[in-house]
Amino acid sequence: MLSGILTLTALSLIFGLLLGYTAIRFRVEGDPIADQIDALLPQTQCGQCSYAGCRPYAEAIANGEAEINRCPPGGEVTMIALAELLGRDPMPLEDEEAAAKPKAVAIIIEKDCIGCTLCIQACPVDAILGAAKQMHTVIEAECTGCELCIPPCPVECIEMVPIKDTTDTWRWPLPNQNSAEVSHG
Repeated sequence: MLSGILTLTALSLIFGLLLGYTAIRFRVEGDPIADQIDALLPQTQCGQCSYAGCRPYAEAIANGEAEINRCPPGGEVTMIALAELLGRDPMPLEDEEAAAKPKAVAIIIEKDCIGCTLCIQACPVDAILGAAKQMHTVIEAECTGCELCIPPCPVECIEMVPIKDTTDTWRWPLPNQNSAEVSHG
């Protein structure tokens, strides 16, 4: 029995060292331009740009597969910051109507919620709490206002409520910085 334990320990040590070596030796470097672009995007993961999240959109921009004007939550400020970073000319936003919407959060009307969990599955940032056949609620601080939870709701119990600008919710975009937004509060 002792020899079996020693054998397993030795094998674990050898495989651990081998994995550590290969992780260092064959490490894949990220694309620094895609990293800089991703830092400028608002990180709402809303999919309004037709990509699954901000990182895939940043990679598409870096590879020349997408334009810099497809991020409604980032708006014109983010598009201008991307243009400056990449040395491109600014262009009109692809969906100016979506970019002009005021920032909002989802609110679930509790008395109407049937607990179907479809909104939970649709939320890209896990901002909705609840269980099957139980009332759900939105964690307002986590909600990005992407509206992806509204279409799957069969009883239409989700509303978007504009966020009032306070010192806790106000965000000031800085186009010449590495980050598209800085929280004040």
